[in-house]
Amino acid sequence: MSEEQNVTSKTRNRLVAAVASLAVAGAVGFSAISSGTIPVFADPVKLDKPIQAPSFADVVDLVKPAVVSVRVSGESPQAGNVATPFFNMPGFDNLPPNHPLRRFFDEFQRRDQPRSGQQRPRVRPIAQGSGFFISDDGYIVTNNHVVEDGNQYTVVLEDGTELQADLVGKDPRTDLAVLKVKSDRKFTYVSWAPDDSVRVGDWVVAVGNPFGLGGTVTAGIVSAQSREIGAGNYDDFLQIDAAVNQGNSGGPTFNLAGQVVGVNTAIFSPSGGNVGIAFAIPASLAKTVVDQLIKDGSVERGYMGVSIQDVTPQIADSLGLQEAKGALINSVNGGDPAEKAGIEAGDVVIAVNGSPIASPRELARTVAAIAPGTNIDVTVWRNGKSQDFKVTLTEMPESDQVAAAAPSAPSDENGQPASFGLTVTPADDGNGLVVTDVEPGSVAEENGIQPGDVIRAVNSQPVKAASDLKKAVDAASSAGRGAVLLQVVRNDANRFVALPIG
Repeated sequence: MSEEQNVTSKTRNRLVAAVASLAVAGAVGFSAISSGTIPVFADPVKLDKPIQAPSFADVVDLVKPAVVSVRVSGESPQAGNVATPFFNMPGFDNLPPNHPLRRFFDEFQRRDQPRSGQQRPRVRPIAQGSGFFISDDGYIVTNNHVVEDGNQYTVVLEDGTELQADLVGKDPRTDLAVLKVKSDRKFTYVSWAPDDSVRVGDWVVAVGNPFGLGGTVTAGIVSAQSREIGAGNYDDFLQIDAAVNQGNSGGPTFNLAGQVVGVNTAIFSPSGGNVGIAFAIPASLAKTVVDQLIKDGSVERGYMGVSIQDVTPQIADSLGLQEAKGALINSVNGGDPAEKAGIEAGDVVIAVNGSPIASPRELARTVAAIAPGTNIDVTVWRNGKSQDFKVTLTEMPESDQVAAAAPSAPSDENGQPASFGLTVTPADDGNGLVVTDVEPGSVAEENGIQPGDVIRAVNSQPVKAASDLKKAVDAASSAGRGAVLLQVVRNDANRFVALPIG
């Protein structure tokens, strides 16, 4: 090797050594900085003991196989042609016979014509809801509004298996229905929660098929009980604070033991979508109805034949009742059990078979739960005291009338009850006083009295002149009552209105 090459080699070696030293020094320096001020390799923050949030997985695993999707379809006859927008177009009949559009429409009209003597069936769109097995041999609970008008029922299991089912029975008044699957296999089924086991604030799990999405699970709490939502005389719903949507109808709501506490039937939805408030038929009511549907295919209910309304504090005061409880009878159907027993309009039902009645809906549910043909003891408040009547119930007719709740002053001889703001005149038939005028802003107007109403009685006493109204007011005032009770007839319907005295 020449001297020049030797010098170059030594120079190269010294540079390599210097670079290596710099790399080591840099690494050591970085490590020192990192361990001193920048915690790049520090442990992430975490709790030593994780929070134990409630999990519903065990409940869901247990009950999910018992929840099904229910698909409903059916046909109904419809006479005549099925109209289309084309055939309703103005000027269609004026098209010349050889016009291409005329021939086109004529062809479709011939295809659309039913054969002579036949009716064209109208295919009903498929309805879809939820349901659940209550027995291993295939009985399924769902909603009446899911299956109504259908004649073909398909049940879809959790694994996607589709089975045909028959309709066992349905009850529109409580919106419940029972199907029976056509199969010899054994099914996973669930049970009803015990009576009075549900409390406001309890966790619940809703399982169903919203929007056709099978096996959807949502959770929430029972936010209220005994809700009335205007669904009928048997309103007694659980309010569920959970995400329940269209398609959840007929599905179950479970407690954390996997028992059914309610059957989902309605949602509160100002916007059309879920807002977190749903309503379920309580298990205690559903079980009673479902058992009857399985046994008889229908539900028999006791029937008194009365129309009733709430007892307001003013009405209670006018009648001398200590509390605003009971069911005020505003009309009695002729020939029905209540009339035969001697019960009259103006009576307040305060007990049935010794059990207190707090409201019209409680009376409706109590009477409906008793079998037709049963004798019951009805206690009413009349003329300031209680009286007992024995009523033999009959079967409720198709139109629900057992307990239809109604929508809820000195005077001179010239028919001017000034303290109430009423002007009255004797009825032509001598049976009551016709209201001819109501003063704006008066007590009468505030309580819904209108011109044309007929006041039949005041505090259960018939009235024929304005002076009778004055006598009734004086009598109520002498008895220490703060109101009088008017029996008012409008459009052949009775109702009672309490007007404060003074």
